Amino acid sequence: MIELDPIDLRTLELLQADASRTNQDLAAALHVSPATALRRVRRLVEHGVIERQVALVSPQAAGLPAGLQALVEVTLDRQGAEHLDAFEAAAVADAQVQQCWRVSPGPDFVLVVQAADMPDYHALAQRLFTQNANVRNVKAFFAVKRAKFEPALRLRPVS
Repeated sequence: MIELDPIDLRTLELLQADASRTNQDLAAALHVSPATALRRVRRLVEHGVIERQVALVSPQAAGLPAGLQALVEVTLDRQGAEHLDAFEAAAVADAQVQQCWRVSPGPDFVLVVQAADMPDYHALAQRLFTQNANVRNVKAFFAVKRAKFEPALRLRPVS
């Protein structure tokens, strides 16, 4: 566990908003030297606070077909650790599963799934749900509009 000071928290806020900032820009925004900014970012990466840096792609802006986005609740018949772990491993290994959450109470898992179209979703459902004898219930909700998508973590209490 790493202790985060106010400069670390501000660094994380700035990088969550725009990870493509140059080290010079980051240092200026933090009011520290570029060497200090770089050293702090490297420390956050080394301690796993920053898992990875990615680009968020807008399908519409890139001219890509939007496809289907689904939130899928999955309930297993048997909830022993080995059964939960086995389903989780299969879901995580599938490229169409963008997020996999083990949840409680209610279903055992909630998945966020991206599919090109309904036949593509059907193939995913066959792979993950139908062919798995331990899957008792699946409830899929298909997105019609994304009103908000904010992957950044809130690092300070809202005042």
